[in-house]
Amino acid sequence: MWKSLVEGLGKECRFETQANNSEIAVAEAKLNVVLPDALKACLLESNGIFGEYDLGLVWSIERIISTNIEFRESTEFSELYMPFDSMLFFADAGNGDQFFFPLQSSKVRRNDVFVWSHEDDSRNWVAPSMQKYIEWWVSGKINV
Repeated sequence: MWKSLVEGLGKECRFETQANNSEIAVAEAKLNVVLPDALKACLLESNGIFGEYDLGLVWSIERIISTNIEFRESTEFSELYMPFDSMLFFADAGNGDQFFFPLQSSKVRRNDVFVWSHEDDSRNWVAPSMQKYIEWWVSGKINV
């Protein structure tokens, strides 16, 4: 479904080899979260989707793990920004801003997608679902 959604938008994207359930379980354990169903399904089709200029439309499991750990554990970031433990980053805008799902008690609180701005530490709603995030980001409706 995810590959056909992206391909149906008429943009050239690069798809990585699909992830497997054990890789997803490792990510969930390392991050102490339950990944949202939509993100799991996408990763099981393609462990990363890259758009124009190789922009990470959806990151690989490895990037999801490393970026979330980096943001949560960085002492430098903790001095500059509000805490990141209520966010699950899964993509970026290519300008330093990151797309995320909101977390509460290690679970995705809602399926909406938000964007975190690195310039002012704001966290703003951008789409009601991962599907709409992809459609709107690729079509240019989301502009950050």
